[in-house]
Amino acid sequence: MTEFFADIAPVRYEGPDSANPLAFRHYNPDEIVMGKRMEDHLRFAVAYWHSFAWEGNDPFGGQTLIRPWQPQDDMARAKVKADAAFEMFDILGVPYFCWHDADIRPEAATFAESLRNFEEIIDYFLAKMESRKTRLLWGTANMFSHRRWMAGASTNPDPDVFAYAAATVKTCMDATHRMGGQNYVLWGGREGYETLLNTDMGRELDHMGRFLNMVVDYKHKIGFKGAILVEPKPQEPSKHQYDFDAATCIGFLRKYGLEGEVKLNLEQGHAILAGHSFEHEIAVAAAEGMLGSIDMNRNDYQSGWDTDQFPNNVPEVALCYYHILRAGGFTTGGTNFDAKLRRQSLDATDLIAAHVGGMDICARGLKAAAAMIEDGGLETALRDRYAGWDSDHGQGILESDLDSLFARVLAGEIDPQPRSGRQEMLENHVNRFV
Repeated sequence: MTEFFADIAPVRYEGPDSANPLAFRHYNPDEIVMGKRMEDHLRFAVAYWHSFAWEGNDPFGGQTLIRPWQPQDDMARAKVKADAAFEMFDILGVPYFCWHDADIRPEAATFAESLRNFEEIIDYFLAKMESRKTRLLWGTANMFSHRRWMAGASTNPDPDVFAYAAATVKTCMDATHRMGGQNYVLWGGREGYETLLNTDMGRELDHMGRFLNMVVDYKHKIGFKGAILVEPKPQEPSKHQYDFDAATCIGFLRKYGLEGEVKLNLEQGHAILAGHSFEHEIAVAAAEGMLGSIDMNRNDYQSGWDTDQFPNNVPEVALCYYHILRAGGFTTGGTNFDAKLRRQSLDATDLIAAHVGGMDICARGLKAAAAMIEDGGLETALRDRYAGWDSDHGQGILESDLDSLFARVLAGEIDPQPRSGRQEMLENHVNRFV
């Protein structure tokens, strides 16, 4: 046991009238929503990096969060950090967590030494997991922080860096497999360019496609049953990243023959940076059958970077879960809080309260989404709007050619009369549930 979360009791559901800041008001894990437990719908996960590795720095200032496991350059302190992490998982009652390799083990002088540190901490995690409910939602490799990755990993102009990236991903996939992880995620944090003056974009994309095919081949070689996921982000830290948004990633996966093997891990903050809503990105992935998992957070709409704040907007979250539920819900994926405290939120209680609030917001959004689906109003409006295409007339238009359609329009047989989209009425309909 550590002293970091001393005197913080396990968080319980107390209902909407509770004034306890460390109690769930809406998240009741056992509540049945559309025939399934709320916990099984949402599949919450804690992000190890922001919760335990982040020190509170921003582009204009250094560390503000002082933790017992800092500096993070020693295996003994890595185990203290793990002790605190699993204590927090217990306090929150979350079913999952996620990690990057660099979050959980100190970087050593050589790859072999770093691997020994990594394998030691994975053993430490596995021992803790024997007596706990919390499991691994996904693992991933940090291939963007160290200076070796400054020009990318799989897209690096140096083939030795490509090889180092391959070795790194192998070790992280092995660990994820050992831990029974539900997914393996690749985020190309520096898979892009700073300037086109020294970038061969076609070659870099081909190399990234080859790398991802290697990952899929290795998944099957070791018998990993989880999903391989890629995570879109348009920029920051790179000027332009090749995994710009959901549609770009889907096009990339199809180009390199990976559409049947790889799905998407979508993040709200990344959607905003790409000029989209989170609802949009989820709907795009769902429409293409490539929705895997989500990173739940939010950006400050007045800031130009990825602020990774905890979610607090019920209408936005409700519409996201509406599309997730319509797509059949999560299978291997879940709701990972890729979110961090503000630099002035210094205490252990702040970390617990942030997750409690985020989990409650998601619970409210899920219940609202389920109510909208059960009501059927949006689905009816959608069906009515496209009803013409389900008629013999509409199907005949699809099966025609330009000459025949021209002739029918010229003869006055087809004379379209615009119909209202009723957007305001639909927005008012959604507001009944949120």
